Order: sequence, then C-alpha cells, then structure tokens
Amino acid sequence: MARERKFSTTEIFRETERLLLTVGYEGYNISLLAEALNVSRAAIYKYYTNKEELVVDFMLEHIQQMIVQFAAVDNEQAFEHQLDEVLDIILASKDLHHIFSMAHVIEPKGKQEIVDKMEHLSRLHQEMYVPLQAMINKGKEAGIVDNTIPNSLIIAFIFQSIDLPNHMNVPDEVFLPALKKLVKTGIYKGV
Repeated sequence: MARERKFSTTEIFRETERLLLTVGYEGYNISLLAEALNVSRAAIYKYYTNKEELVVDFMLEHIQQMIVQFAAVDNEQAFEHQLDEVLDIILASKDLHHIFSMAHVIEPKGKQEIVDKMEHLSRLHQEMYVPLQAMINKGKEAGIVDNTIPNSLIIAFIFQSIDLPNHMNVPDEVFLPALKKLVKTGIYKGV
C-alpha cells in the first residue's frame, strides 16, 4: 500500500483559498481539495470531517491574523499614516474579504462545533473593527475625518471599496494604489 503524501494545514488553507476564489463555496468540496493537494479524500478527513468545518477554520485563522496585524499598527503615529497601514493590510487581504462574505451560506448541519465556531467568527469580526474605530475617532479628533459620518459607515465604505471588482482588468500595480487613493481622498483633485 502506497504511503500518503504529507501535507500541512497551511497547504490545506492555501488550496482552500485558491479553490474558494475559483469555484466559490458551493463548488468547493473535499474531493477538489484532495485532488489539488494530490492526496486521497481520506487523508483530508484526518484533518477535517466536512467542508463546513474546514472553511470556518480557514476563516478563523485569517481573521485572527488580520486582528494581529491591525493591533500592530502604531496608534501613536499620525492618522494619515495609520490609515495608510490599515489600507495596506486590507488591500493585501482583498481576496480574503471576498471569501469572508461567503460565511453566510455555510450551513452548520446541526453540528454544535460549527455553530460555536461561526459565533466565534462573528465575535472576531466585531473585534477586528475595534482598532479601526479608534483610528477613525483619532481622525475625527484631528479634524481630518468628517464628524457627521458614522464610524460604522466609514468602515463599511472602506471594506466595500476594496471589494470592488476590477472588470477592466487594470493591473494591480495601478488598480490598488488608485483604490487606496479613492478611499483616502475621494474623486476630487488636490483634496
């Protein structure tokens, strides 16, 4: 009997991300993942018994990484520099934001462990916004950010902006800085 190729959770998550972006949540399954990793489905099942748990764990891992990255932004620096760093973090995770939007279609199928993980994911999502709220408040206190716009709307605007599709296939080296500039200054020249 042939030995199964060794692989890591990191490889599982990397291929999960690629497949979710390629085929979506509905098209994603353990068989596709096993094929992408060149292993048997049984080998995957040693790590995860179903796609729901695997995808939620993938999301948990990446949202925790984003929380760590946001927490590492120096809140002593000027608002403009903080915003720059935060936008860089968000833009670097642009594809993950699209995957996180798939969370609402995950069915726990009566498995309490998945329900608990989904609730944890929701709490982490809220926790992720705490440093962003503080940054926006700093911008408002400095008179840089409009006080009349609710923080939640500003955060939603930032995340929805980076989720804009690139239908014209503008190269990333042009598209991403332009997107960042739009978030920071709008469409007005010289603002």
